[in-house]
Amino acid sequence: MTIEVMAAQGIYKKDIAEALNVHPKTVSRALSRGSAPKRASAERLSKLDPYREQVDELLRLGVWNATVILREIQAKGYSGGGTILRAYIQPKRALRPGRATVRYETGPGQQLQSDWGAVHTEVDGQDTEVHFCVNTLGYSRRFHFWCTDSEDAEHTYEGLVRSFEYLGGVTEEVLIDNQKAAVIKHVVGQRVEYQPGFIDLARHYGFTPRACRPYRARTKGKDERMVGYVKGNFFTRYRQFESMAHLNQLGEQWLRTEADARVQGTLKQVVAERFSQEAPHLQPLPARRFDTSYVQTRMVSMDAYIDVRGNRYSVPGTLVAQVVRVRIGLDGRLRVYHDEQLVAEHQLQERAQGWVTVPDHHADLWRQALGVRAHVVESRSLAMYEEAASWN
Repeated sequence: MTIEVMAAQGIYKKDIAEALNVHPKTVSRALSRGSAPKRASAERLSKLDPYREQVDELLRLGVWNATVILREIQAKGYSGGGTILRAYIQPKRALRPGRATVRYETGPGQQLQSDWGAVHTEVDGQDTEVHFCVNTLGYSRRFHFWCTDSEDAEHTYEGLVRSFEYLGGVTEEVLIDNQKAAVIKHVVGQRVEYQPGFIDLARHYGFTPRACRPYRARTKGKDERMVGYVKGNFFTRYRQFESMAHLNQLGEQWLRTEADARVQGTLKQVVAERFSQEAPHLQPLPARRFDTSYVQTRMVSMDAYIDVRGNRYSVPGTLVAQVVRVRIGLDGRLRVYHDEQLVAEHQLQERAQGWVTVPDHHADLWRQALGVRAHVVESRSLAMYEEAASWN
C-alpha cells in the first residue's frame, strides 16, 4: 500500500526503494503484482493487531512520536513492547511531510538555541492559547521549556533566564530567530542590530547573541525539532491543567523523567548522559538574577498615587508631582523607584478591587492638611462679630 501511494505521488522507484530500505526490484514486483505477496504459511498474530486501527488514527492526526503512541495504546490494554510498534510505524514515515535539514554540530557549552511555540489547551477549565519558550543545548540536546501567555521581550528574557537556571549554567552563545523581542533589524551582509534589553541580558550572563540568517530554512533545526517534540509528546499526553503554574510544574517533571531519559536519534546516546559531558563546559550563573520586569515611568498625582494598568497605587507623599520609575514583574509585583531607591511595593490587582493604599505613604499629607486647617481657625479675625453685636 505504501509503495502504491508513493508511486502515485510520482516518486521514482529507486527513491521509493531507498526510502523503504528495499531493493528496486522489490518495488517493481510489488507494483506489477498490485498487492502484498502471498505467504507460504499462515501469518502469526501480533499483540499489536487489535490496536493497529488506533495507531493509524493517531498517525492520521499527526502524532508520529512512537513513545506517545505506545503510552496511548498501553492505556487501552496493549501489553506488547515498543519494538514491534516502531517496526509498524517505520514504513509509514515515508508518507509524512518533511523538510531536508543540513546538520551543524556544536561543541559542549558552545550554543543554546531558542525558539517559541504555541498550542491550545485547557487551563483552569478554559480553552487557552499557551505560548512556550524552548531552549535547547546544541551539543547534548538537553532542553528546557517554559509556558506563559505572551511572547514579548520580557517573557523571552524570562524564558532564557529560567532555562539557564534549570541547566545550571550559560553557553558561549545563544542563537535566536529574528523576533522583534530580540532583533531590531537584520540587514543581509551587515551587522545585526539587537534590542537594548537583549544586549543587557547577554552582558549580564556573558553570552554572545546570534541571530538566524533571514529566510534560511531550519538554521535552528535542533530547537525547532524540540518545539515539535513538546507539542507531540507533552501536550499530547497532558491536556488539562489547573493553572499555568501547574502546567510548568508538570513540564519540569516530564523533562526529567521523559525528555532527559530519551535516546537522542542522531547522537544515539541518552540525553542526560551526554549532558553530563557538557555541564562542566557551561559558564557559571551570575550572583544576581537578571530583572525581566516591565520598566515604565509615571508622574505622581497631587494625592500621591500613580496609575498602573487601570488601577491606582499609593507612593510616599513627598513625591507629589515628581516622576518615578516603576518595574512590573511577570509575577504581578509592582516596585516603584525614585533616584534609584525603592520607595514603594504593591501587588497588582484589578480595578474592581479598589485603589491600593499604604497608610504611611500619606501620613505627611494628612499632617500638612490638618496643620493648614488649624492655622486658618487660629488666625481668623473676630472684628466682624464685634461689629455685628454693636448693631444689635
